[in-house]
Amino acid sequence: MTRPQTIQIFLPDGSPTSIREAEITSRLVKAILFPRNKMQEVSQRDVVHYTGVYFLFGNSEDGTKPMVYIGEGEDCFKRIQSHNRIKDFWTHCIIIASKTNDYNKADSKFLEHYCMGKTKEIGRYILDNDTGSNRQSISESREHDLLDHFDTAKILLATLGYPIFEEKRKAKSSKELLYCTGKDASAVGELTDDGFLVYKDGKSNIEETRGMNKWIGILRKKLLEEGILTQENNVYVFQQDYIFNSPSAAAATVLARSANGWTSWKDKNGKTLDELKRK
Repeated sequence: MTRPQTIQIFLPDGSPTSIREAEITSRLVKAILFPRNKMQEVSQRDVVHYTGVYFLFGNSEDGTKPMVYIGEGEDCFKRIQSHNRIKDFWTHCIIIASKTNDYNKADSKFLEHYCMGKTKEIGRYILDNDTGSNRQSISESREHDLLDHFDTAKILLATLGYPIFEEKRKAKSSKELLYCTGKDASAVGELTDDGFLVYKDGKSNIEETRGMNKWIGILRKKLLEEGILTQENNVYVFQQDYIFNSPSAAAATVLARSANGWTSWKDKNGKTLDELKRK
């Protein structure tokens, strides 16, 4: 069950696009976000030197999903300094630590392992890691404490603009589902907070129309290259849930032609997304 939350965000240098520290005041977990060009300034913040887990966020040059590297350290900032020298893709970093700096090495390794597993399971981000920590042997009570800390970290990460652990599907009933069909295409999806979600097993036309916008073809090619779409008989099939930036991008990919997503996606009664959400 989700419930109302109050989150405090502190801006050390007064800029909302620079360093940000976030916390739920009644909990022990703190997050600090900083852009890569603020490495020197953020080094003065105590929390970046705490034991914890960190996330390096960025985009690959031609990928369909954002990328993340997840690591841990007894002094997170020292580990991030080494990544600053050798990793090009990342633009922002978030460190998750205990306000009282009471994590030990086993704690941070457990959180790293758990976060990597959740990232793969949810599939919003491409994981840059080749390897990570093995699952740590810790007491049952400590594991539950750390899982509770993870739940807080999940909220803080999303609040800071990185919903890496948020489930993609939000629809609570079939009333909220939308459908897009045409020729061999048939897909189901929903409008979410961060775009339009097309569900796994949706079918997309293979043959593209001559008048299709060029960017649609580029997007479909990337989805095929990354295995998000695969050919099965006479259609392309979505192998996982995928979030598009807009209803039109989703509809155009499914129909293999330029399309207005606000009229192409309809509920089970035939009402368009435009009728449901904009009128």
